[in-house]
This record gives sequence, C-alpha cells and structure tokens, in this order.
Amino acid sequence: MERYPPIAEHGLIGDLQTAALVTSRGVVDWFAAPRFDSPSIFAALLDHDRGGYFRLGPDDPDASCKQLYYPDTALLVTRFMSPDGVGEVIDWMPPNTGRTPADRHTLLRAVRTVRGTVRFDLECRPRFDYGRATHTLDLSGADATFRAPGATAFLQSTFPLERDGDDLRGSVTLRVGESAAAVLTVCGKDDAPPAPLTVDGVTGQLWAAVDFWQTWVRGSNYRGRWHDMVNRSAITLKLLTYAPTGAPVAAATMGLPEQVGGERNWDYRYTWVRDGSLSVRSLLDLGYVEEATAFTRWLGDRLRESAGKPGEPLQIMYRVDGEPLLGEEVLGHLEGYRGSAPVRLGNAAADQLQLDIYGEALYALSAGREVAVQTGYRGWKVLSNTLDWLADSWDRPDEGIWETRGGRKDFTYSRVMCWSAFDRGLRLASEFSRPADTDRWTEARDAILEQVMERGWSEANRAYVQHYGGEDVLDASLLLMPRVGFISPRDPSWLSTLDAMDRTLVSDSLVYRYDPAASPDGLRGSEGTFSLCTFLYVDALARAGRLRPARYTFEKMHTYANHVGLFAEEVGASGEQLGNFPQAFTHLSLITAACTLDEALDRQRSK
Repeated sequence: MERYPPIAEHGLIGDLQTAALVTSRGVVDWFAAPRFDSPSIFAALLDHDRGGYFRLGPDDPDASCKQLYYPDTALLVTRFMSPDGVGEVIDWMPPNTGRTPADRHTLLRAVRTVRGTVRFDLECRPRFDYGRATHTLDLSGADATFRAPGATAFLQSTFPLERDGDDLRGSVTLRVGESAAAVLTVCGKDDAPPAPLTVDGVTGQLWAAVDFWQTWVRGSNYRGRWHDMVNRSAITLKLLTYAPTGAPVAAATMGLPEQVGGERNWDYRYTWVRDGSLSVRSLLDLGYVEEATAFTRWLGDRLRESAGKPGEPLQIMYRVDGEPLLGEEVLGHLEGYRGSAPVRLGNAAADQLQLDIYGEALYALSAGREVAVQTGYRGWKVLSNTLDWLADSWDRPDEGIWETRGGRKDFTYSRVMCWSAFDRGLRLASEFSRPADTDRWTEARDAILEQVMERGWSEANRAYVQHYGGEDVLDASLLLMPRVGFISPRDPSWLSTLDAMDRTLVSDSLVYRYDPAASPDGLRGSEGTFSLCTFLYVDALARAGRLRPARYTFEKMHTYANHVGLFAEEVGASGEQLGNFPQAFTHLSLITAACTLDEALDRQRSK
C-alpha cells in the first residue's frame, strides 16, 4: 500500500450528508461521519500511520488498477488486472435525501471477479476522532464491532475475518462470476447492529443507488458539447451538498496542501457564502431548481438569524447546519499529507471581513427569485436592512476573497461585488415593488463604480488591479467583473485587462489567482494555479468573443482532471493536483464556463 498516493488518485463517494475518498488501489483513506465536518474515522491521507484506512483489493501488489464511475452515478468502480484474472470493487453509499440529519451512515463495498481467479485482501483499521481516540473490537465470524467514545462502527463481510490487534484482516478468493461484499456501518454508540448481510441484499442496494443517480442526472437540461464533464461536475456538487439544509461544503477534505511540505493547509468542510451563492446560477443553468432553492433558503436563514444583532450581517462561512463557530486548532499528532504540516481543524478565516460576500449573496437571491418561495415582507426587510448596513460599510478595507492573512486592503473585487449587491437589490425592489431606501442604494452603487474606475485601474498596466495602490498586482477574481454586469465584456479597458492577465497570471492556459511575491499574503511558500480561475478565464474569454482561445483553454483544462473527471483546488508545476479534493468551486465554475462557451459557440455558428 502506497503511503501517500497522489491527491488525484482518488474517487469520491457519498450519501449527501458525508463523503469518503477511495484510492485507485481500493483504499478508503478519508471518511468522516456523521457529517462532512465530523471527526474522521479513516484519515490515512493525512497520516498513514495514525490516520486509519480500509483496504479491499487483490493481494498482488503488481496488479494494474483502473477506476471509473458507473455511468451517470456516484458509484465508483475500481478494477484490478493481474496475471490470474480481473477483479472489481464497487464502492458507494446509499443516498440519504431526507431533511433530517442521520447518525447512521453506510459504506458498501461489492467485490467480484470478472475473468480468471482473484484473491482479495481486506484490512480495516479505523482511527476515530482524527486518530485521537482508542477503540475496542468485538469479532464473531464475519461480523465485527468497533467501539470508540461516542461512536460505533459495524463491519459485516460475506467472508471470514480475523483479528489483527484491535483491527481486522480478511481474504477471499473468487472465481469468474463469483461475488462477495463488505459493509461498514457507522452510528452512535448505542445503535443496534444492522440486519444480516447477504450478497443479494447488497446487489439490490447497488441497483437502487444506480437508479437514484441516473434519475437525478436525467433532470439536467444541459445538451451542450461537454455532456460527460458537466454531468460529472453536477454529481460532484450534489455529493458535496448536505441534504438536510441544502448547504454545499467547499470540499470533502481538510488539510490537503496547496504546496507539498508547505503551511497552506486548510479545513474546507464548511459552507462558504461565496461558493454556495455562485453555485445557485450553475444549478439553475442545469435545471436543478430544488437544489438552488434549498441553498437560497439556507442563506435567507443566516440573514434572519443575524437581524438586529451587532456586527456584520453574515459570516463568510458556516457549518452546514448554520452554526457560526468554526474555531481553528492544529492537530499536532498528524504529520500531514507527505509531511505537510500543520494539519488544521476548523477555519479561523470565518472571522474575517470579506465584503464581497454580500454581492454574491444578492447574486444568488436574485438569480433564484423566480423559483424560490417569496420571502414576504419580513424577509424583504431583513434583506433591505442588510443593504442599508452595506451602504455604511462598503468603503472599508477587508481581507478579500482569497482570505489572505497579511492585513486588510482596499480590494477591487470586494468593491465590485458590493456594487453588484446594490445593483441586484435595486432590481428586486423595483421588480417586486418593495419598500427600500433606493436613493441611498443608488448613491452607493454609483460611488463604487466611479471609485473602482479611478482607483482600481492601473494606467501603467492598462488593467484593473487587485487592490487600490497595487499598480503591479493583478487578480483573477476580477474575471467575474463582466459576469456580474459591472463592465461590458468587450469594453476596451476590460480587453486590455484580459491581455494583462494573460501576460502575468496565465501559464499554458492555467491561471494563478495572484502573485504572492508581488502581494504578500502573510503565509510562507508558493502555490499552484487555481483551477477555479482557469474556468473563470474561459468564461471571460467567451464573453469577450475570443472563442478560439476560450475553447482551447477549456479543452486543455480537461486534461488536468483526474482519471474520473474530478478536480482539486489547484494544479502544480508538474500538472499534479494540489489542495483539498474535490473542490466544489472548481466544478461549479466548470459548469458555468461550459454553458457560457456553448452559448457563444452556438451564436457564432448561427451567423
């Protein structure tokens, strides 16, 4: 077993309340339950020796491996080719679409041989609470129970298991056409064991999960050129969304580095207002009204909870249930992925001031206004009061979209999104005839535009820059300027900004978010290109009418996806994926770029 497989060598499975990563050699090396942000049960991805894992695969270390998803589903198929035969492990979790949080979560692993004869080995080594809690093991034949403080895990198998200390081993040899299964059920400490395991029962659950996912995918109205990539991104967004509240997490993992050996290692298992808000438009573009509406409802709840309280109306991120406390601590007992310490639990950036989130929030609420249940008078008053607060607060330095820890600045992107907040608020007030201080909002909107045009523009670089006074610092977040309507996508100043970004931030079609050397962010080390930014670049190129480079950039970006179509946060210098995995923001921006580029290419063809 490889100590630390590449980040890209994983597929994602989940049940819409939590998720697990499975390597291309059949090892579950990340799994937290009962929620995305719960303590881990398997975390070998962050510490091979202390984190715990669940391996199921051939005993032949030289067997070649291939991994794919069963078409249009979240069921992951890992295939092993050896001299004696070909075997498969199918991993999935039964979808749980209910609005009630579940304490019980099941990871199913179906095994079969499709050619020849294959021996499969099983190792199950849970390490509860990020490896901090001890556990006991009770074993009776092929049924085992792991018990830790506050948690229980049942492992059932259709083949014999044996004790290895307080962990488990097992093996089964299957000839062509034969099947076996192993099922892990995680629950509270006093929960009853699951029903007896049978291969036929597992097979029935497999086809039920296939039907669920394929039915859901058929709800998409996307008929464009990149059908498979868009569907995979949509499924990934769905997997990363907490069904009881409709809140998406930024990624399934924590602690995966933006630079191997560096300190840029964050916990992404929370809901960012920015990411979730921008996902609404992507979901609506595909026809997923229910999912878009669920998030706008969650967002409205956060605004209502803060109404009348001192301070900012919104935090930049929350837990999936809306809990605002995300204190950050270091798990010093974990060595980190390939020695990338510290491993951080929680996220201190939750306390930062990032004024752009109000623009994204209004962007989401206005995009979903025709499909969401109208908030009524009281809901509108909460929104109106938020914009009144913003009218007093927009002209302040903040930490910005990238959550830098180098001090507050007058970030251009933050101002642009404040403009967007007032712009959307004014439209909603007019369209629905709502009471509002429209004169004040209009004054703020116009003042922001004039300020950005004067102070956010660098005459030397002929470009809009990251922050006021930063004449040489460009920022890929500004690629959203034409998308929100702040500037025409073919305005000469915008086209020259695109040219400047191409010279400064673009490397073989990949896009850096900014240059830390030119704009210190308070952290050591460097980082890769941001995959989100590359897709924003495609969107901006397409809107600017630069369709040839837009399409080529988009197609080339697909070569950086992993073997099952997933993207981490970044791409390193050698093309390796870096950062937390998979990242929802990247996949939602892929959908956005695909839809924009499809429309532009269709218009060109019709001329």
